[in-house]
Amino acid sequence: MSVRDTSVPDPEVFAEEWEAWHRDKDARLASEHGFLSITGLHWLSAEPQTFPGVPGAWSTGPDGVVVELDEGEELVVDGVTVRGRHLFGVIPERGGVDAVRGDTVIEVAKRGGNDIVRPRHPGHPLRTAFAGTPAYAPDPRWVVTGRYEAFAEPRPTTVGASVEGLKHVYDAPGRVVFALDGQELSLTAFNGHTPGSLTVLFTDATSGVTTYAANRNLGVAAPGPDGTVVLDFNRATNLPCAYTDFATCPLPPAENRLPVAVEAGERIPHERLAQR
Repeated sequence: MSVRDTSVPDPEVFAEEWEAWHRDKDARLASEHGFLSITGLHWLSAEPQTFPGVPGAWSTGPDGVVVELDEGEELVVDGVTVRGRHLFGVIPERGGVDAVRGDTVIEVAKRGGNDIVRPRHPGHPLRTAFAGTPAYAPDPRWVVTGRYEAFAEPRPTTVGASVEGLKHVYDAPGRVVFALDGQELSLTAFNGHTPGSLTVLFTDATSGVTTYAANRNLGVAAPGPDGTVVLDFNRATNLPCAYTDFATCPLPPAENRLPVAVEAGERIPHERLAQR
């Protein structure tokens, strides 16, 4: 493997920092109401429906999501106790509201233009049995320096999802260009979680072999003044759909299928290996 790298950090310090980052990532995944606590993915329609472990009858329409609670049932929404009929209103794409009953959080959200309900129970076996995410040993060789090339205008980019038939649309502000194994490669980038940062979804030659088949995610810090970016593939992570079927994760754009084996970052979760 040949990876262009501008600096070689101390391997021991590098490994310690990676271990701390990975423990934190897994802790958030397995937090009390994290993705591993989700027990169902329910799609709302105009017809009221009831769901296991969730109070009330749920529906959606032009005015947004509505729940009709039976006598004696209640939920806490934004710190306020609600009873009877409660209108959540129109939820924006990729937005969500939490309704709480006891130790259960009921996520009310919109994904791919569809209103959904996802209950999160701390006692869900997927969460309580979680033993951490397997990953390649951290290696500074997989820290790659590249450049960011902004598009003239953000490009609306439609991608598939882990749920068949669902589509996501993101604005792609540009792409990152870098070299691996002597090849110049590029990845279409989406906006990250902090201002100026980027996120890339990708697959590579390890996908479906040692890493999750559908996607992996890599966060990239904001480019430098000259467009320089650093891609640390050791921090390539699984999305929630790698662990649970109750996620609606986006798939990478077609152009983000790397022809090389990125033997770094998170591997197929134990939970998926057990289903093979």
